[in-house]
Amino acid sequence: MSSMSRARVARRIAAGAAYGGGGVGLVGAAAVGLVLAEVRMARTRVGNGNSGGRVPMADGRYGDAYGTGEPPLRLTMLGDSTAAGQGVHRAAQTPGALLASGLAAVAERPVEFTNVALPGAQSDDLDRQVALVLGSASPAPDVCVIMIGANDVTRRMPPTRSVRHLSAAVRRLRTAGAEVVVGTCPDLGTIEPVRQPLRWLARRASRQLAAAQTIGTVEQGGRTVSLGDLLGPEFAANPRELFGPDNYHPSAEGYATAAMAVLPTVCAALGLWPDEEERPDVTRREGFLPVARAAAEAAAEAGTEVTAAMPTGPRGPWALLKRRRRHQVDEPPALPADSASEEARSRAGTTD
Repeated sequence: MSSMSRARVARRIAAGAAYGGGGVGLVGAAAVGLVLAEVRMARTRVGNGNSGGRVPMADGRYGDAYGTGEPPLRLTMLGDSTAAGQGVHRAAQTPGALLASGLAAVAERPVEFTNVALPGAQSDDLDRQVALVLGSASPAPDVCVIMIGANDVTRRMPPTRSVRHLSAAVRRLRTAGAEVVVGTCPDLGTIEPVRQPLRWLARRASRQLAAAQTIGTVEQGGRTVSLGDLLGPEFAANPRELFGPDNYHPSAEGYATAAMAVLPTVCAALGLWPDEEERPDVTRREGFLPVARAAAEAAAEAGTEVTAAMPTGPRGPWALLKRRRRHQVDEPPALPADSASEEARSRAGTTD
């Protein structure tokens, strides 16, 4: 499917989400059913390499060594098993811990990290998760990272409904004062047991949802980073290294790859990136595009950021598409045993 075709489909899905429609499908129902059967085969082994599916809890403070006297930055993760970090053994290997450690290093101040993501969650669980984030006595986080979408595809949630829930979550968090970065739907066509031609169908469904998620997020004042192709060429070329033992969730190396892609956008959202990095670089094919076209291009290229740029024009809202350079994210030191909250521990036995 061409970039323009993907843009049209994404625009229709996002419009349906905004205006209450629900009939825009991703791919044919029969084809989706076949894809789901293949994906379920992949998921039968989930948890085999991760203590029965337990998710390491990484909540806590990172970067105390900086000791600037400033209050810590507050980072919160929301979403599904990818946001939770299912598939690895240690808390320090989860994407949230890696992002918190990287953010602390860039900001040179501590970061207080909280994870409310739930393995197995679909986008309709974001309402509950946002309520947890905003319902505490603490101020709203400085930045929230959401990773969601794979379960929406595999469980046939209508894409308009999926985007509607995500857009509402972004709007609530932005209204509360938090910056929001969304890692869009990963590429389900990279799951090893899914074979051609179903692999192509899974990839198409994933990218269509990812593009629509970008439109919905940017229109509510958030930013997106494409995760799809992080689980594409790199995973396809080296699946034994970048997939975890269950062949469904990323390994520690896979999560580090995703964290390297997301960290620059998190830092940019907080104003921590150099000013020259915020201008489009034509040598990296960056620039201003109608948001639907930017969303379609981002869905096809890993690590691509989309953020609102201009008021609505004749062709709708515009966005800035950036291909930021990835920065190494080192694994943080192990957290003390009591650093995870009891509420977080209560999620540990849930599997995707």
